[in-house]
Formats: sequence, structure tokens, C-alpha cells
Amino acid sequence: MKKIAVFCGSSLGFNDIYKKDAIKLATYFVENNIGLVYGGGKIGMMGVLADTLIEKKGEVIGVIPGLLRHEEVIHTKISEMIVTKTMSKRKIKISKLVDGYIALPGGFGTLDEIFEALTLSQLGIEQKPVGILNTNGFFNHLLKQVDVMVTEGYLKQSNKEMLLIGDSVEELCALMRNYKAPIVTKVINKVVR
Repeated sequence: MKKIAVFCGSSLGFNDIYKKDAIKLATYFVENNIGLVYGGGKIGMMGVLADTLIEKKGEVIGVIPGLLRHEEVIHTKISEMIVTKTMSKRKIKISKLVDGYIALPGGFGTLDEIFEALTLSQLGIEQKPVGILNTNGFFNHLLKQVDVMVTEGYLKQSNKEMLLIGDSVEELCALMRNYKAPIVTKVINKVVR
């Protein structure tokens, strides 16, 4: 993998363990020559990731929609900044740049982006690994909800298994390196008039 998108919060949260794992992930990227593609911010978890990669001479590409391009938000020291017109165009641009996706702790935006990546995989539009770094069990309740979706018949077990989960950077990155996308059967519905 040459470039990975990382979705995470523009906040640091209340527990320093999340920041420490963001630093570990950034260090892993540098040591393995993986470029970071992310939301382009300089604050919170996003800022920690970018700053760590910059400090260690790694590649950092930010993709930010114009509406978030304020001086207090945008990172000015990264390798490349791409400004898009909308949030939707941001996701498309990130998708074209990366070989995989990782979610770190974050809020609604993080969940939106990682679930969109999973949906693209589920539909067979992309065949890239999608992973969650489950630091401190942050995503445990979300993963239980995914189990409920399977139990209640709203998600296939094979689609659930597209989501790679690691409790450490090394575990997650190994899962992503070894990921083999499932064969997706596309069903075309005929419209009856």
C-alpha cells in the first residue's frame, strides 16, 4: 500500500491513549513508506497524525472542502493540500488517491467516511481494505451494533467481515496488507412497466 486515508477526529478526546496510537500509526507509515491522505486539518487527531509524519519526513496529503478552509483549521505545512468544492467531492478525491482506509477515534464525520468506504466495498465499487484501530475499545459499541445488523438480517456476515479490526497498529496494518477482497455478485433489478 502506497497511500492510506485515515479518518479521525478534529478533537483529541479526553484520554491521551488515542493521541499515542495516532503517533504510532504515523510512525508506522513513515517506517513503511506509506503516505497519509487525510482531512487536511491541523487540530485534534488529524493534526497529531500530520505533525508526526511531517516531523519524520513522511508524505502527507490533505483533502479539504473549501468551506473548512479557515486559517485556524487548515494545515499549512503538509506535502500537498487539495481543496474541493464540497464534502462529497472530497470523498471522491480521497478514494482516487488511496489504497485503503483506516478509522481512528472521532465523531460523526469519521463514522460517515469509514461507512462510505465500507459501502463502496459492499457494492463492489472498490476492493480496498477498510480498517478500524480499536484503541482502548473505542469502537466496541459500534461493532456490537454491526453484529445486531447481521443478527437482524440487515447486513450479511460476509459484508461484516470486510471491516478489519485491530487493537494495535501492527495488528491492523498486517490485516490490511493481507486483505483479499471478496467476490461481490452484483444483482441487476429489472424495472417492470
